[in-house]
Amino acid sequence: MSTELELPFRLDTQLTEVMRLRVQSLQQRGQKRQDGERLLLPNEAVYRLDFSKQSLRFSRWMVQLAQTGRLAVTATSQLWTPDLTNLMTRQLLEPVGVFWRAAGDASDAPIQCYEADAHEFGERIAELAKVRKVMYFLFAFADGCSPETVDCSIAFTVDS
Repeated sequence: MSTELELPFRLDTQLTEVMRLRVQSLQQRGQKRQDGERLLLPNEAVYRLDFSKQSLRFSRWMVQLAQTGRLAVTATSQLWTPDLTNLMTRQLLEPVGVFWRAAGDASDAPIQCYEADAHEFGERIAELAKVRKVMYFLFAFADGCSPETVDCSIAFTVDS
C-alpha cells in the first residue's frame, strides 16, 4: 500500500542572509569570489526541503504563482555543507526546474514548465532523499515573480 506525502519548500532566511553577507563582504573589501564559487544573486533565495521519510517516489510538482513570473529551482548536491563551506558551481545539480505563468494566462490556468526536466528533477530529488534528511535549493525569481507570490511543494508516493 502506498500513500502520498507532500513536502513544502521552506525559505531558509538565515542561510539566505549568510550568503547575502558573503556577497556584501566581498564587495566591501573589493575582493573576488573563490574560483568556482557560486554567489547568491539579488533575485535568489535559499530554500530547504526536509524529508520525514527516505523511501520516496516522485509524484508531482505543486507550484502556484499568484501573478505573471518565472521561477527556476536549482538543487544543491549532498556534498554542500552550508555551515562549513561556500557554495561552488560544481555543487549545483541539473536539470533545473523552471515554472512560469505567462502574461495573458487565466488565473486558473495550470502553471507551465518544461515537463521532462521537471519530472527528471523530481526523480533526482527522490533519489537524493534516500541519503539526505535535508536538501537545499536556490530559487531564482524573475519577470514579476517573488517569494511572496510563490507557493511550491513536491509530492511523493511513500511505499509502506
